[in-house]
Amino acid sequence: MLDFEMISKAARTLKGVTRVTPLLESELLNKQLGFRLLVKAECLQRTGSFKIRGAYVKIASLTDQERSSGVVAFSSGNHAQGVAAAATELGVSSTIVMPDDAPAVKLRNTAEYGAKVITYDRITGDRAKIAQDVAEQTGAVLVPPYDDYVLMSGQGTIGIEIANQLSQRNISADALVCPAGGGGLIAGVATALKELAPETVIYSAEPDHFDDTRRSLAAGERIGNDPGHSSICDSIVTQIPGEKTFPINKSILAGGFAVSESDVYLAMQALADHLKLVSEPGGAAAVAAVMRDAEHWKGKTVVAVVSGGNVDLDTFRGFLRTTA
Repeated sequence: MLDFEMISKAARTLKGVTRVTPLLESELLNKQLGFRLLVKAECLQRTGSFKIRGAYVKIASLTDQERSSGVVAFSSGNHAQGVAAAATELGVSSTIVMPDDAPAVKLRNTAEYGAKVITYDRITGDRAKIAQDVAEQTGAVLVPPYDDYVLMSGQGTIGIEIANQLSQRNISADALVCPAGGGGLIAGVATALKELAPETVIYSAEPDHFDDTRRSLAAGERIGNDPGHSSICDSIVTQIPGEKTFPINKSILAGGFAVSESDVYLAMQALADHLKLVSEPGGAAAVAAVMRDAEHWKGKTVVAVVSGGNVDLDTFRGFLRTTA
Protein backbone atom coordinates (compact mmCIF):
# COMPACT_ATOMS: atom_id res chain seq x y z
CA MET A 1 0.00 0.00 0.00
CA LEU A 2 0.91 3.64 -0.33
CA ASP A 3 1.92 5.46 2.86
CA PHE A 4 3.45 8.76 3.90
CA GLU A 5 6.91 7.27 4.37
CA MET A 6 6.94 6.20 0.71
CA ILE A 7 6.03 9.74 -0.32
CA SER A 8 8.74 11.22 1.91
CA LYS A 9 11.25 8.85 0.30
CA ALA A 10 10.03 9.92 -3.15
CA ALA A 11 10.54 13.56 -2.19
CA ARG A 12 14.17 12.79 -1.38
CA THR A 13 14.58 11.05 -4.73
CA LEU A 14 13.11 14.04 -6.58
CA LYS A 15 15.15 16.70 -4.78
CA GLY A 16 16.95 18.69 -7.45
CA VAL A 17 15.12 16.79 -10.21
CA THR A 18 11.65 18.33 -10.24
CA ARG A 19 10.52 21.88 -9.58
CA VAL A 20 8.72 23.03 -6.48
CA THR A 21 5.83 24.54 -8.40
CA PRO A 22 4.22 27.72 -7.06
CA LEU A 23 0.97 28.05 -5.13
CA LEU A 24 -0.62 31.07 -6.82
CA GLU A 25 -3.57 33.31 -6.20
CA SER A 26 -5.16 36.46 -7.61
CA GLU A 27 -6.74 39.03 -5.33
CA LEU A 28 -9.08 40.13 -8.12
CA LEU A 29 -10.21 36.59 -8.86
CA ASN A 30 -10.72 35.89 -5.16
CA LYS A 31 -12.89 39.01 -4.93
CA GLN A 32 -14.99 37.89 -7.91
CA LEU A 33 -15.43 34.37 -6.55
CA GLY A 34 -16.12 35.27 -2.94
CA PHE A 35 -13.56 32.83 -1.56
CA ARG A 36 -9.79 32.41 -1.48
CA LEU A 37 -8.55 30.22 -4.33
CA LEU A 38 -4.98 28.95 -4.28
CA VAL A 39 -3.76 27.26 -7.46
CA LYS A 40 -1.00 24.63 -7.39
CA ALA A 41 0.52 25.22 -10.83
CA GLU A 42 1.81 21.81 -11.93
CA CYS A 43 1.44 23.09 -15.50
CA LEU A 44 4.78 24.79 -14.74
CA GLN A 45 6.42 21.50 -13.82
CA ARG A 46 9.13 20.03 -16.05
CA THR A 47 7.55 18.38 -19.12
CA GLY A 48 4.45 20.52 -18.56
CA SER A 49 2.65 18.31 -16.04
CA PHE A 50 2.99 16.45 -12.74
CA LYS A 51 3.71 13.15 -14.47
CA ILE A 52 7.51 13.36 -14.37
CA ARG A 53 7.36 13.04 -10.57
CA GLY A 54 5.94 9.52 -10.53
CA ALA A 55 7.75 8.41 -13.67
CA TYR A 56 11.16 9.40 -12.31
CA VAL A 57 10.59 7.76 -8.92
CA LYS A 58 9.35 4.56 -10.58
CA ILE A 59 12.24 4.27 -13.05
CA ALA A 60 14.78 5.20 -10.36
CA SER A 61 13.48 2.28 -8.27
CA LEU A 62 14.31 -0.31 -10.96
CA THR A 63 17.31 -2.60 -10.67
CA ASP A 64 20.23 -2.24 -13.06
CA GLN A 65 19.11 -5.40 -14.85
CA GLU A 66 15.57 -4.03 -15.28
CA ARG A 67 16.90 -0.71 -16.56
CA SER A 68 19.09 -2.45 -19.13
CA SER A 69 15.98 -3.70 -20.97
CA GLY A 70 14.35 -0.28 -21.05
CA VAL A 71 10.82 0.80 -20.15
CA VAL A 72 7.54 0.99 -22.04
CA ALA A 73 4.43 3.04 -21.31
CA PHE A 74 1.11 3.98 -22.89
CA SER A 75 -0.33 7.47 -22.61
CA SER A 76 -2.26 10.21 -24.40
CA GLY A 77 0.66 12.51 -23.72
CA ASN A 78 1.54 13.71 -20.22
CA HIS A 79 2.63 10.36 -18.82
CA ALA A 80 4.39 9.78 -22.13
CA GLN A 81 6.50 12.89 -21.75
CA GLY A 82 7.21 12.24 -18.08
CA VAL A 83 8.41 8.70 -18.74
CA ALA A 84 10.46 9.74 -21.79
CA ALA A 85 12.23 12.57 -19.94
CA ALA A 86 12.82 10.57 -16.75
CA ALA A 87 14.12 7.54 -18.65
CA THR A 88 16.55 9.60 -20.71
CA GLU A 89 17.92 11.33 -17.59
CA LEU A 90 18.42 7.97 -15.91
CA GLY A 91 20.10 6.46 -18.98
CA VAL A 92 17.22 4.11 -19.77
CA SER A 93 15.69 3.57 -23.22
CA SER A 94 11.93 4.12 -23.52
CA THR A 95 9.13 3.18 -25.89
CA ILE A 96 5.82 5.03 -25.62
CA VAL A 97 2.49 3.93 -27.14
CA MET A 98 0.35 7.00 -27.97
CA PRO A 99 -2.91 7.60 -29.87
CA ASP A 100 -2.33 9.05 -33.32
CA ASP A 101 -4.78 11.88 -32.53
CA ALA A 102 -2.93 13.00 -29.38
CA PRO A 103 -2.15 16.73 -29.31
CA ALA A 104 0.75 17.41 -31.67
CA VAL A 105 2.78 19.09 -28.94
CA LYS A 106 2.60 15.92 -26.82
CA LEU A 107 3.62 13.64 -29.68
CA ARG A 108 6.48 15.92 -30.69
CA ASN A 109 7.81 16.47 -27.20
CA THR A 110 7.71 12.79 -26.29
CA ALA A 111 9.97 11.99 -29.23
CA GLU A 112 12.24 14.94 -28.49
CA TYR A 113 12.66 13.77 -24.89
CA GLY A 114 14.22 10.64 -26.35
CA ALA A 115 11.47 8.03 -26.58
CA LYS A 116 10.59 5.74 -29.46
CA VAL A 117 6.93 6.58 -30.18
CA ILE A 118 4.46 3.97 -31.47
CA THR A 119 1.07 5.41 -32.50
CA TYR A 120 -2.26 3.60 -32.67
CA ASP A 121 -5.88 4.33 -33.57
CA ARG A 122 -7.76 5.32 -30.41
CA ILE A 123 -11.00 3.80 -31.72
CA THR A 124 -9.76 0.43 -32.96
CA GLY A 125 -6.44 -0.07 -31.16
CA ASP A 126 -5.64 -1.51 -27.73
CA ARG A 127 -2.83 0.55 -26.23
CA ALA A 128 -2.33 -1.75 -23.25
CA LYS A 129 -1.92 -4.80 -25.50
CA ILE A 130 0.53 -2.97 -27.77
CA ALA A 131 2.61 -1.96 -24.75
CA GLN A 132 2.42 -5.48 -23.30
CA ASP A 133 3.59 -6.92 -26.63
CA VAL A 134 6.60 -4.56 -26.57
CA ALA A 135 7.38 -5.62 -23.01
CA GLU A 136 7.22 -9.32 -23.90
CA GLN A 137 9.34 -8.90 -27.03
CA THR A 138 12.05 -6.70 -25.49
CA GLY A 139 11.93 -7.40 -21.76
CA ALA A 140 11.09 -3.75 -21.11
CA VAL A 141 9.45 -2.86 -17.79
CA LEU A 142 5.93 -1.48 -18.13
CA VAL A 143 5.53 1.87 -16.33
CA PRO A 144 1.76 2.18 -15.76
CA PRO A 145 0.09 5.59 -15.91
CA TYR A 146 -1.40 5.47 -12.42
CA ASP A 147 -2.03 2.05 -10.87
CA ASP A 148 1.31 1.61 -9.11
CA TYR A 149 2.20 2.49 -5.51
CA VAL A 150 5.75 3.65 -6.26
CA LEU A 151 4.45 5.87 -9.06
CA MET A 152 1.77 7.28 -6.75
CA SER A 153 4.40 8.12 -4.15
CA GLY A 154 6.05 10.45 -6.66
CA GLN A 155 2.74 12.20 -7.38
CA GLY A 156 2.18 12.51 -3.64
CA THR A 157 5.16 14.86 -3.33
CA ILE A 158 2.80 17.55 -4.60
CA GLY A 159 0.87 17.14 -1.35
CA ILE A 160 4.02 17.68 0.70
CA GLU A 161 4.77 20.85 -1.25
CA ILE A 162 1.24 22.18 -0.81
CA ALA A 163 1.31 21.54 2.94
CA ASN A 164 4.69 23.27 3.26
CA GLN A 165 3.59 26.24 1.16
CA LEU A 166 0.41 26.67 3.20
CA SER A 167 2.36 26.43 6.47
CA GLN A 168 4.94 29.00 5.32
CA ARG A 169 2.11 31.46 4.66
CA ASN A 170 0.21 30.52 7.83
CA ILE A 171 -2.80 29.37 5.80
CA SER A 172 -5.18 26.53 6.62
CA ALA A 173 -7.06 25.18 3.59
CA ASP A 174 -10.66 24.13 4.04
CA ALA A 175 -10.63 21.99 0.91
CA LEU A 176 -8.50 20.76 -1.95
CA VAL A 177 -9.88 19.81 -5.37
CA CYS A 178 -7.75 17.81 -7.80
CA PRO A 179 -8.30 16.47 -11.34
CA ALA A 180 -8.77 12.71 -11.48
CA GLY A 181 -8.26 10.28 -14.34
CA GLY A 182 -7.14 6.89 -13.12
CA GLY A 183 -6.76 8.36 -9.64
CA GLY A 184 -3.00 8.18 -9.03
CA LEU A 185 -2.40 11.90 -8.64
CA ILE A 186 -5.21 12.51 -6.19
CA ALA A 187 -4.40 9.31 -4.26
CA GLY A 188 -0.83 10.50 -3.71
CA VAL A 189 -1.82 14.06 -2.81
CA ALA A 190 -4.59 12.87 -0.48
CA THR A 191 -2.26 10.46 1.33
CA ALA A 192 0.27 13.24 1.96
CA LEU A 193 -2.34 15.74 3.13
CA LYS A 194 -4.02 13.20 5.40
CA GLU A 195 -0.73 13.15 7.30
CA LEU A 196 0.21 16.83 7.06
CA ALA A 197 -3.11 18.69 6.85
CA PRO A 198 -5.90 16.35 8.02
CA GLU A 199 -8.31 19.28 8.39
CA THR A 200 -8.39 19.77 4.60
CA VAL A 201 -11.29 18.01 2.86
CA ILE A 202 -10.36 16.54 -0.54
CA TYR A 203 -12.49 16.19 -3.68
CA SER A 204 -11.93 14.94 -7.22
CA ALA A 205 -12.83 16.80 -10.42
CA GLU A 206 -13.64 15.10 -13.73
CA PRO A 207 -15.39 15.92 -17.03
CA ASP A 208 -19.04 15.07 -17.61
CA HIS A 209 -19.54 11.46 -18.80
CA PHE A 210 -16.08 10.52 -17.45
CA ASP A 211 -16.84 11.02 -13.76
CA ASP A 212 -16.12 7.42 -12.82
CA THR A 213 -14.27 8.44 -9.65
CA ARG A 214 -17.15 10.64 -8.46
CA ARG A 215 -19.75 7.95 -9.10
CA SER A 216 -17.57 5.20 -7.68
CA LEU A 217 -17.02 7.16 -4.47
CA ALA A 218 -20.78 7.64 -4.13
CA ALA A 219 -21.43 3.94 -4.76
CA GLY A 220 -18.55 2.66 -2.64
CA GLU A 221 -17.25 0.49 -5.47
CA ARG A 222 -15.53 0.91 -8.83
CA ILE A 223 -17.97 1.90 -11.58
CA GLY A 224 -16.98 2.41 -15.21
CA ASN A 225 -18.09 5.05 -17.69
CA ASP A 226 -20.70 4.42 -20.35
CA PRO A 227 -19.29 4.21 -23.90
CA GLY A 228 -20.07 6.63 -26.71
CA HIS A 229 -18.84 9.90 -25.21
CA SER A 230 -15.85 12.16 -25.82
CA SER A 231 -14.22 15.00 -23.92
CA ILE A 232 -11.77 17.84 -24.51
CA CYS A 233 -10.14 16.76 -21.23
CA ASP A 234 -8.04 14.06 -22.91
CA SER A 235 -5.47 13.91 -20.11
CA ILE A 236 -7.98 12.67 -17.50
CA VAL A 237 -10.28 10.48 -19.58
CA THR A 238 -10.25 6.92 -18.22
CA GLN A 239 -12.76 4.09 -18.30
CA ILE A 240 -12.75 3.12 -14.61
CA PRO A 241 -10.80 4.02 -11.45
CA GLY A 242 -7.62 2.02 -10.86
CA GLU A 243 -7.69 -1.16 -8.80
CA LYS A 244 -4.95 0.21 -6.53
CA THR A 245 -5.90 3.89 -6.60
CA PHE A 246 -9.57 3.54 -5.78
CA PRO A 247 -9.29 1.95 -2.30
CA ILE A 248 -7.00 4.83 -1.29
CA ASN A 249 -9.34 7.46 -2.67
CA LYS A 250 -12.38 5.74 -1.20
CA SER A 251 -10.82 5.92 2.26
CA ILE A 252 -9.76 9.58 2.11
CA LEU A 253 -11.81 11.60 -0.40
CA ALA A 254 -15.05 13.31 0.58
CA GLY A 255 -16.56 13.09 -2.91
CA GLY A 256 -16.16 14.44 -6.40
CA PHE A 257 -17.42 16.91 -8.99
CA ALA A 258 -18.19 16.61 -12.70
CA VAL A 259 -17.72 19.65 -14.96
CA SER A 260 -18.98 20.58 -18.42
CA GLU A 261 -16.83 21.73 -21.31
CA SER A 262 -18.19 25.25 -20.79
CA ASP A 263 -17.01 25.12 -17.16
CA VAL A 264 -13.54 24.10 -18.38
CA TYR A 265 -13.35 26.87 -20.98
CA LEU A 266 -14.17 29.46 -18.33
CA ALA A 267 -11.54 28.04 -15.96
CA MET A 268 -8.86 28.10 -18.66
CA GLN A 269 -9.78 31.72 -19.41
CA ALA A 270 -9.59 32.68 -15.74
CA LEU A 271 -6.22 30.99 -15.31
CA ALA A 272 -4.87 32.84 -18.34
CA ASP A 273 -6.36 36.21 -17.39
CA HIS A 274 -5.59 36.27 -13.68
CA LEU A 275 -2.56 34.00 -13.23
CA LYS A 276 -1.04 34.07 -16.74
CA LEU A 277 -1.13 30.26 -16.86
CA VAL A 278 -1.60 28.09 -19.93
CA SER A 279 -3.56 25.04 -18.80
CA GLU A 280 -4.78 22.08 -20.79
CA PRO A 281 -8.49 21.25 -20.43
CA GLY A 282 -8.03 18.28 -18.09
CA GLY A 283 -5.54 20.26 -16.04
CA ALA A 284 -8.13 22.97 -15.45
CA ALA A 285 -10.90 20.63 -14.26
CA ALA A 286 -10.44 21.35 -10.55
CA VAL A 287 -10.50 25.11 -11.08
CA ALA A 288 -13.60 24.64 -13.23
CA ALA A 289 -15.31 22.76 -10.41
CA VAL A 290 -14.66 25.34 -7.71
CA MET A 291 -15.50 28.30 -9.98
CA ARG A 292 -18.81 26.78 -11.02
CA ASP A 293 -19.91 26.18 -7.43
CA ALA A 294 -18.50 29.41 -6.00
CA GLU A 295 -21.40 29.85 -3.59
CA HIS A 296 -20.54 26.53 -1.97
CA TRP A 297 -17.06 27.81 -1.07
CA LYS A 298 -18.04 31.32 0.01
CA GLY A 299 -15.68 32.62 2.69
CA LYS A 300 -13.47 29.52 2.57
CA THR A 301 -9.93 28.79 1.42
CA VAL A 302 -9.66 26.23 -1.38
CA VAL A 303 -6.62 24.75 -3.14
CA ALA A 304 -7.09 23.60 -6.74
CA VAL A 305 -4.42 21.59 -8.53
CA VAL A 306 -3.77 22.48 -12.18
CA SER A 307 -2.24 19.20 -13.27
CA GLY A 308 -0.91 20.08 -16.72
CA GLY A 309 -0.48 22.65 -19.46
CA ASN A 310 0.39 20.60 -22.54
CA VAL A 311 -1.96 21.98 -25.17
CA ASP A 312 -1.32 23.11 -28.74
CA LEU A 313 -1.39 26.91 -28.75
CA ASP A 314 -3.77 27.11 -31.72
CA THR A 315 -6.14 24.81 -29.87
CA PHE A 316 -5.72 26.85 -26.69
CA ARG A 317 -6.61 30.07 -28.51
CA GLY A 318 -9.66 28.32 -29.93
CA PHE A 319 -10.78 27.32 -26.45
CA LEU A 320 -10.43 30.89 -25.23
CA ARG A 321 -12.40 32.26 -28.19
CA THR A 322 -15.22 29.93 -27.14
CA THR A 323 -15.68 31.97 -23.96
CA ALA A 324 -15.83 35.31 -25.82
